Amino acid sequence: MAGEIAFNGTMELKTGETPVWVIQPSKGFLRINLPELWHYRELFYFLVWREIKVRYKQTFIGAGWAIIQPFFSMVIFTLFFGNLAKIPSDGIPYPVFSYAALLPWTFFAQAMSFSANSLIANSNLVTKIYFPRLIMPVAPVLACLVDLAIACALLFVLMPYYGVLPSRNLWAIPIPLFLAVMTACGIGIFLSALNVKYRDFRYVIPFLTQFWMFGSPVVYPASMVPEQWRIVYGLNPMTGVIEGFRWALLGTQIDPWPIILTSAISATVILFFGIYYFRRAERFFADLI
Repeated sequence: MAGEIAFNGTMELKTGETPVWVIQPSKGFLRINLPELWHYRELFYFLVWREIKVRYKQTFIGAGWAIIQPFFSMVIFTLFFGNLAKIPSDGIPYPVFSYAALLPWTFFAQAMSFSANSLIANSNLVTKIYFPRLIMPVAPVLACLVDLAIACALLFVLMPYYGVLPSRNLWAIPIPLFLAVMTACGIGIFLSALNVKYRDFRYVIPFLTQFWMFGSPVVYPASMVPEQWRIVYGLNPMTGVIEGFRWALLGTQIDPWPIILTSAISATVILFFGIYYFRRAERFFADLI
């Protein structure tokens, strides 16, 4: 099935003949067939819903797992980085400071991991029926938004407990959230295609996630980076996401917009490159998977 190509959504029908779907290759640099993606919107919805149901099916704690992971990470970071290492937190209690960063980071790390393994985990579906393969790595990313929403509930318990009032910048939350989704989709789409060809690459993802976390302002503020280097630091798209979340939720003093703009450009490049590589490798999925 090496000639697998994108469905163009056309059908030729002659009188007295059985309808025949004509599958043709998409054209263009990225070869994204938007009408085709819209045509399969119901399948996309059910893939997202399936991801949510499978994640909590036959679990003892259920949705509580969405809170447990960032909560215990926050406890460890507070003990070692906040109390022992005395890392500054821009005047915000360190538990709140770190948990506000762990929210988008945990979402990104989980979404990237699930997205990267989506094609391998659904190999039977990929090889048996036709649908736009691009929706497969995107579905887990949107499903992880449910975990993010659940985990946010604990933050609004921690904030009054430590005497932190919600910022008046809450209106800006959708901006870093959208940037986090873009980044997770871009990396996840690229890694999902790479995993099909190189199966051992999935073992690299946990190491990549760990190094990336310490290269992002999760346990420390971006204000520790010299001001002349912050734009360069923003090339890491998660820098803009995390600093944007903190600014919107906690009202940190640092101006996040130059970093967010740089991170948005970086995330856009990653997303387009991920889609480009995915579409070029897509025709060989059925043979390799």
